[in-house]
Amino acid sequence: MEIQPRQHQDLVQKLTSHLEALSGPRDPYLGAGTHRLSQHYIRAELGQWGDVSSQALDFQRPARQGLNSSGAHHANWQVLIPGSHARLSPFLVGAHYDTVPGSSGADDNASGVAVLLVLAELLAKYQPRRSVQLVAFDLEEYGLVGSTTCAWQWRTQNQPIYLMLSLEMLGYFSDEPHSQRYPLDVLSRIYPDTGSFIALVGNTKTVLKMRSLKRHLKQAGAPCEWLPVINQGKQIPDTRRSDHAPFWDAGYPAVMVTDTAHLRNPHYHQASDRIETLNIETMAKVTRGLAAYLQTS
Repeated sequence: MEIQPRQHQDLVQKLTSHLEALSGPRDPYLGAGTHRLSQHYIRAELGQWGDVSSQALDFQRPARQGLNSSGAHHANWQVLIPGSHARLSPFLVGAHYDTVPGSSGADDNASGVAVLLVLAELLAKYQPRRSVQLVAFDLEEYGLVGSTTCAWQWRTQNQPIYLMLSLEMLGYFSDEPHSQRYPLDVLSRIYPDTGSFIALVGNTKTVLKMRSLKRHLKQAGAPCEWLPVINQGKQIPDTRRSDHAPFWDAGYPAVMVTDTAHLRNPHYHQASDRIETLNIETMAKVTRGLAAYLQTS
């Protein structure tokens, strides 16, 4: 999939449009209205490219401070883009759409959902080799509820997955020295101290796949670093803080694609997590690299 300069600007515009539609506090209780509007938006956008299905989530938030859990609607929204080789095991690509209370969640995680929606359009127009299941997860901020439900449904039905990709915060980049931190000191001696790259974090089953994905991202102009972890990342808890972790636990190959969240972005979980803090040009390059990898692998 070769994206020309004019098409790149189209990607920037589409990402911007999705970010504008999704940004705003999307906690299902303290931001219930925006949360519900985001569900409608995601369903409508995915519905342009296939039949959208929902997966209801069984979750009751304990009542506190006079707030009642009843009436909240929790669901994953998903669409399948058929591949040209039906017998190949599929990709599963997911991004969560809920936020913590009070945060506009532009980077966390409207950025991931915006990329997910653009990938749905690109893959529908340029058919991939493998089928791609695209899923917008709910309740990530309440303990990975949406992705855990999804992962164990796939496992209990014994469905294969070629690779799960979790799109977790894809919009914040910095060229400032020492703008990048790491959960272990040893990693700071191996990886850059500037937060100008996209990171891939995968379990040992994904090493060759991460190398291929890194190559596609670099070809699209998106600098990339990758980190394989053992034992489902339990020695480095920061590597488990997104929707890939339940797929690791279910025995699937899974990779988190991320700008590294709180290890880089000073607006993490803050009201200041707004669109104007994001580098949408770089997001478009990341989208191009992901689309090329998903189409050809």
